[in-house]
Amino acid sequence: MPVQSRHSAIPLIFCYFLCLLLMGCGGKTKEKEQDAEAVESEDTTAESNGKKILFFGDSLTAGYGLDVTDAFPSIIQEKVDSLGLDYQVVNAGLSGETTASGRNRMAWVLEDDISVVVLELGANDGLRGIPLEETRKNLQAMVDMIQEKLPQATIVLAGMQIPPNMGPEYTSGFRDIFPELAQKEDLTLIPFLLEGVAGIPELNQGDGIHPTQKGQQLVAENVWEILAEVL
Repeated sequence: MPVQSRHSAIPLIFCYFLCLLLMGCGGKTKEKEQDAEAVESEDTTAESNGKKILFFGDSLTAGYGLDVTDAFPSIIQEKVDSLGLDYQVVNAGLSGETTASGRNRMAWVLEDDISVVVLELGANDGLRGIPLEETRKNLQAMVDMIQEKLPQATIVLAGMQIPPNMGPEYTSGFRDIFPELAQKEDLTLIPFLLEGVAGIPELNQGDGIHPTQKGQQLVAENVWEILAEVL
């Protein structure tokens, strides 16, 4: 499947908002709430006999600060249902997740009836300044794991960008990880998950980093634009 690409400039205010993402993702109280919501979502989904779409990511996928029904995976479920498609969404987002911790957790969530895996990880790596090669290796390892366990599953990789405070070389190198991996492994690419949302105050919660309900709806549109072609 050909990789779709689109480059967009990051608003300057994004440099402030996204720099706070790591702090927001690490909140223990909210993380526990989101973990519970993710488990509830997975348990509900498991009752279906249909095929599954696994969303595997961090607080952006988990819908941090919102009810799990307002997170973009749940909005995708509504779209799927409205079209009469036989898919059930599993929201396996976990606040504070890095590619390293995601790599360790992934084996626990891969099930035989998963048809599509949407992989959304890496933002926390970039904000921590984790070496690019480590992030690349972890993402590659997760892709390899999915391909080995679920050879028929389609992998959708969510692209991410970071502010330039790590320097232009690191910033551009980080951005390029996602399209390069998608090209190498013939994955479907969401160019930038937060397109049209990052850095816009009215589309983010009070912390300025996690999308509001409206922001999540726009993120869902970014995802659906690519996912619809897969389904």
